[in-house]
Amino acid sequence: MEVGGNSQELTCASDAVRQAEIIGDEIAANSVGPFLRRVTEASRREIRYLIDELQMLDKKLEADGDRIRRDVEGYAELGQHVMQLTTIIADSLKRLPGAPCI
Repeated sequence: MEVGGNSQELTCASDAVRQAEIIGDEIAANSVGPFLRRVTEASRREIRYLIDELQMLDKKLEADGDRIRRDVEGYAELGQHVMQLTTIIADSLKRLPGAPCI
C-alpha cells in the first residue's frame, strides 16, 4: 500500500464533502459515521505502513552497524598482526651475518 493512495482517498472524501456544502445539501448524521470511519481507516493504514517501514530500516541499520563494527575490529586485528610480522622481520634482518646496524 502506498501513502499516495491513502492521500487520494482523503482528497476524494473531502471533495465530496465540499461538493455537498457547495450544493447546499446537509450531510445526514448517518453518512458522517462511514465518512469518518474511512478517513480513520486510511490514516491508520498509513501509520501502520510507516511503522513497518521504520522497523525495517531500524533492523537494516542495526545489521549494517554490526557488520561495520566487525569489519573495523577485523582491520584492527589485521593491523596488529602486520606490526608483529614487521617486528619479526626487522629482528631477523638484524641477526643476518654482515647486516648493517639499524
